[in-house]
Amino acid sequence: MSKPTVLIIGGGAAGFFAACLLAEKHKNLNITILEKDKEVLKKVRISGGGRCNVTHACYEPSDLVKFYPRGEKELYAPFFQFQPKDTIDWFSQNGVALKTEADGRMFPITDSSETIIDCFTKICKKHHVDIKLSCRVTSIRKANSKWEVTVSEKTMLSDYLIITAGSSPSIWTILGSLGHSIVPPVPSLFTFKVNDRELNELAGISLPTVSVKIRGLKHSTFGPVLITHWGLSGPAILKMSAWASVELHELKYEFNIEINWISNNYDNVLSDLKQTKETEAKKQMGNVVMYKIPYRFWIYLLNTSCIQPTQQWANITKKQTQDLAANLTRFPLSVKGKSTNKDEFVTAGGISLKEINFKSFQSKIHENLYFAGEVLNIDGLTGGFNFQSAWTGAYILSKDISSKLSIL
Repeated sequence: MSKPTVLIIGGGAAGFFAACLLAEKHKNLNITILEKDKEVLKKVRISGGGRCNVTHACYEPSDLVKFYPRGEKELYAPFFQFQPKDTIDWFSQNGVALKTEADGRMFPITDSSETIIDCFTKICKKHHVDIKLSCRVTSIRKANSKWEVTVSEKTMLSDYLIITAGSSPSIWTILGSLGHSIVPPVPSLFTFKVNDRELNELAGISLPTVSVKIRGLKHSTFGPVLITHWGLSGPAILKMSAWASVELHELKYEFNIEINWISNNYDNVLSDLKQTKETEAKKQMGNVVMYKIPYRFWIYLLNTSCIQPTQQWANITKKQTQDLAANLTRFPLSVKGKSTNKDEFVTAGGISLKEINFKSFQSKIHENLYFAGEVLNIDGLTGGFNFQSAWTGAYILSKDISSKLSIL
């Protein structure tokens, strides 16, 4: 009797994790990973600036799902089966210790993504998982109870087919021919381009408690904002890009935002400015920096409010006071485009979630066809959340395949 076979299309995080889980549990299983590029685990390698942001220290499923603009409802039950604590335990059992940073992101204690890559590749080598590089899949079809996958005019047969090909347009096209609906992909997790020379010259300045709104849209976010040579970045901006990814794509990435640099309301700030005018009357405005704002940015706000830094507080006019309060709490900027967040690229879009059984991560259309990772219309915020959904999906589908293998 021939060994049961599993084909995994996509040599990324979800694909390798599924291969490792299945290989460790089933010694008599033929597992092959097909990767279209010349190397595997490319996103793992560059994640977190080369350190690999494995997961996030968020252990309640009800809290964890809130970090997923798409997939929040669908991931709730799966996270009760496999969540960050389980991720930590699995890596620990396989010789990789993780550490938690102040913002909740978790990395290997080596601060190197190669630690994660080595972990996966060693397990696969130990259990004889076949890894084929430069293998571009050109077609997939169901032949009775088997899957036929064509690679470079060669056809491979498999009992179980796992798709972890990420945001691959060619794979989405093939899956569309199998009857699956594809939600058109759009970029997520990107920074904002702002053509403001004076602001761009402040590149490197970060403000910790910023609220961001997009005019005309319901979305608003809060967190640190980093000023860059091209505009704005940082957690608050990246969160906004994820939650509003579809709307911003429709706007062709040209829109207006309103920024509250200190997350305080206009009336409170106006009152504070009036009080400072009385208590610091004889001092120059450039020498009294409020709200712990970086000095250079304070000068920028004064200039945009038509206030000279050498002007005494006693001489600030009513209009200047109002303008400064407004610029602190509802500063208008026009965004003219986007940039990728470092080397990372995440998309919203993929296989419609209505066509997936999230108890097994199996297709509702075809039996023994499974999906995990970014090939699905699931995306998380920056901070290890996209990897966690990949680990969770791979765990649940491997568990489902294992249950089928155990009754053969």
